[in-house]
Amino acid sequence: MPAIVLVGAQWGDEGKGKATDLLASRIDYVVKFNGGNNAGHTVVIGDEKYALHLLPSGILRPGVTPVISNGVVIDLEVLFGEISALASRGIDVSRLRVSANAHLITSYHRTLDKVTERFLGKRQIGTTGRGIGPTYADKINRVGIRVQDIFDEGILRQKVESALEVKNHLLVKIYNRRAITADEVVTELMSYAERLRPMVCDTSLELNNALDANKTVLFEGGQATMLDVDHGTYPFVTSSNATSGGALTGSGIGTRRALARDLSPPSCSMIRASTCAPRVSSLVPPPDALVGAAGTTPRSRATQRASTV
Repeated sequence: MPAIVLVGAQWGDEGKGKATDLLASRIDYVVKFNGGNNAGHTVVIGDEKYALHLLPSGILRPGVTPVISNGVVIDLEVLFGEISALASRGIDVSRLRVSANAHLITSYHRTLDKVTERFLGKRQIGTTGRGIGPTYADKINRVGIRVQDIFDEGILRQKVESALEVKNHLLVKIYNRRAITADEVVTELMSYAERLRPMVCDTSLELNNALDANKTVLFEGGQATMLDVDHGTYPFVTSSNATSGGALTGSGIGTRRALARDLSPPSCSMIRASTCAPRVSSLVPPPDALVGAAGTTPRSRATQRASTV
């Protein structure tokens, strides 16, 4: 089977990272197609434990090409932090591919995420405060910053200045915070440009070519079904499509290819015996929630813990 989509069927922490690493021993590409560093996958290989937030879990397997596709929002500081951490432990990260169309999380996205959440008071969503939601909002509002933009300082500065024109009014007049300058944002993003350049490509084209060549592709979902922005426990959800359908739009795989019988990606949904409500949905307990001692005992005995808190 050329492709498989792996998603969580609950609220996350179902063991997707473990399953991805297991399947990665038999595949050519592993694709992260949604979310950002607001979710983590934990993989244990021998005595070594790895917690990944932006990088696909399959990056730990030699010969596998890891892909961060267009549906992901990327914090470059986090990305290169993970790359450096893996490289220091002898993991080859040279095969990593990053979509030129993926959107970037900036300092103003992180700031707005945190101050907006505090401003909501009792109506808080439970966001991780890492800028994921504001970045997706800018993407939909067509004022986002994409990976390809950081290779042209003129274009980058123009887009940042346009975005900050409105955002600084919010920060200063509504949230009583200092204004963020275009210079500081542009300088930060441009500092990663040359390190990022060798990784950037048209990942949609590469993945479609891989499927045409009968390569095996694993689409690794972040978060889970009940956190999907359309199909989850709204509004206590994430900001992206975490179901199997998100794999197509989040990676640029066409509908006709998906409907072709010989290329249709089967979907593998992970579940766990006791559900775990991550931070984004922690304000609304799942329907099978156990309270008091009845809920504390199973949790204390569980060995699986979330990578993102």
